[in-house]
Amino acid sequence: MILPGSTVGVLGGGQLGRMFVFRAHEMGYRVVVLDPGARSPAGLVADEHLRAAYDDETALRALAARCAAVTTEFENVPAGALALLSSLTSVSPSSVAVAIAQDRILEKTHLADAGFQTAAFLPVRSVDEARTAFERLGRTAILKTSRLGYDGKGQAVVTSAEACAAGFERLGGQECILEEKLALEFEVSVIIARSADGETAVYKPGENVHRDGILHSTVVPARIPEPLAREATAMAEEIAASLEYVGVMGVELFVANGGQLYVNEIAPRPHNSGHYSIDASATDQFEQQLRAMCGLPLGSTRLMSPVAMVNLLGDLWTSGEPRWAEALAVPGVRLHLYGKAEARPGRKMGHLTCVADSANAALSGAERAAGRLRAES
Repeated sequence: MILPGSTVGVLGGGQLGRMFVFRAHEMGYRVVVLDPGARSPAGLVADEHLRAAYDDETALRALAARCAAVTTEFENVPAGALALLSSLTSVSPSSVAVAIAQDRILEKTHLADAGFQTAAFLPVRSVDEARTAFERLGRTAILKTSRLGYDGKGQAVVTSAEACAAGFERLGGQECILEEKLALEFEVSVIIARSADGETAVYKPGENVHRDGILHSTVVPARIPEPLAREATAMAEEIAASLEYVGVMGVELFVANGGQLYVNEIAPRPHNSGHYSIDASATDQFEQQLRAMCGLPLGSTRLMSPVAMVNLLGDLWTSGEPRWAEALAVPGVRLHLYGKAEARPGRKMGHLTCVADSANAALSGAERAAGRLRAES
């Protein structure tokens, strides 16, 4: 076990890293962040910020020398960097798990081979392959870059073979995946923590709403039938086991075709839809991340209150500073800002949570608070 008083490291300096640093400090750990940004949210609050590229071998060796264990706060860190670190110190999740999660073709192939239901998919590596892939699927589909896309970026809905070919060129001619566009009934996600010895701690499924490809809100517990909730939980545990995963992982699921569950994607890190756990769970997802990487027993995932979360995007600042006092006057609402210096449209700047006596009341309160934020023009 790596006990309080030790130093741990994080690859990545975004808001997930920032929330991890806060929790690690509360539990008595020092944190070193490696991130190339001068004012990264996590770097600003860490004990030490190594400002360097993720593939900078000198910086990676310096991180390993300082830290008893290292984790990552985003999936696009080079898997090779994790592999190098793992030869020098304890690293979780593994470079293998991250390499699978950061490549949509590898990810979907792994899931399908392991027996999990996904939307039909085909790899696309050329214009001709784009046309052929669409003809084989034979229906409206979504073309996505295999790597680096997030929050709706790097993808396009296509309705013909020619549109698919044009979309492939518009996405830069890089390796893509073509996925069947399901008729969604709703979306859910499951946050799971898993230790090196296979112990798991699973949070109740969250019910998600996306807008323009970006998560807008999460309600927990999800307003879904209990058998479906149990199936989603079991699926998350099985996926984590299939990857021999260590750490916190988000599993995004689609519900379609009469209540069937389809795996959309996995995130090898704490997940946006799990931020509610800071305010409403016995142990939040960032403490679980710390516990898993340090070999400590995982904490209880007991939900202490129904809760809803709404993301705050940079668009809110278009007409001036949001009206914080008005939002915080809504009972049960808490505010979390990420310390980002510049507000840009579509950029996640923070989130609101609202706890209440029911999921419906929590969502109503969170949406009401978010609606009060926009400054009057």
